[in-house]
Amino acid sequence: MLQPSTTAIGFIGLGVMGKSMASNIMKAGYTVNVYNRTKSKAEDLIEQGANWKDTVAEVASSSQVIITIVGYPKDVEEVYLGENGILQNAKEGTYLIDMTTSDPSLAQKIYKEAKEKNMYALDAPVSGGDVGAREARLAIMVGGDEEVFNQILPIFQLMGKNIVLQGPAGAGQHTKMANQIAIASNMIGVCEAMVYAKKAGLDPSQVLQSIETGAAGSWSLSNLAPRMIAGNFDPGFYVKHFIKDMGIALEAAKEMGLSTPGLELSKSLYDELASQGEENSGTQALFKLLDK
Repeated sequence: MLQPSTTAIGFIGLGVMGKSMASNIMKAGYTVNVYNRTKSKAEDLIEQGANWKDTVAEVASSSQVIITIVGYPKDVEEVYLGENGILQNAKEGTYLIDMTTSDPSLAQKIYKEAKEKNMYALDAPVSGGDVGAREARLAIMVGGDEEVFNQILPIFQLMGKNIVLQGPAGAGQHTKMANQIAIASNMIGVCEAMVYAKKAGLDPSQVLQSIETGAAGSWSLSNLAPRMIAGNFDPGFYVKHFIKDMGIALEAAKEMGLSTPGLELSKSLYDELASQGEENSGTQALFKLLDK
């Protein structure tokens, strides 16, 4: 068992979600070693007692479990497979958990190379945004071996509520792609509904009160429509990262011969939004593109 008293957990990537996830692990009594490209983002955790490490290699060599949640597949590849990366510096028997939304084929590659070095890898992307991360109620979608999943489950439970082993390596990432495909078209509908209510001269908050508990209900409607109404476009999840996710999903769908017209439309709208300087806004900023 990976007991808090004897287990050091490395955490790499302290963005909007990662910082809260690492904090929740610390609250359970684990020693947490942290690294982020921008050290200032780690200051709050360091004040809480996290151990700052200057490099990925230092985190890897000093932790029994390593969790990563970085930006893009190229970042995942560098962090795990690079010359100064995790696989070159972690000890045998280390558990590697990538919670970035990334490429399923890359997850399979990391799993294979980890196994050759007697390490254990899981791909475990998450959904739930900044609020889900802060309140430790993320959905966690896992790919990898069942025995390894069972070992890590108590740690996952410190970050999320809906935790499902979906299948072998890469299955977590494929599940996250299904999640993002469902969100993509839904976000268009949520934004259009709120713009429609506004243009019709209605009180959007009252409209939301009526429709969010009916057949139109969704996480995006309940959690992001209020932000749109309030003019709050701060990121719970970045536009640029959603575009990245949709690109991965489109490529995977193409490889399977699958038509995804809703996904294609959503990505084109978000690409247009990003071109207007909104790439660092939250995904609810699509409202601004449609509210003209």
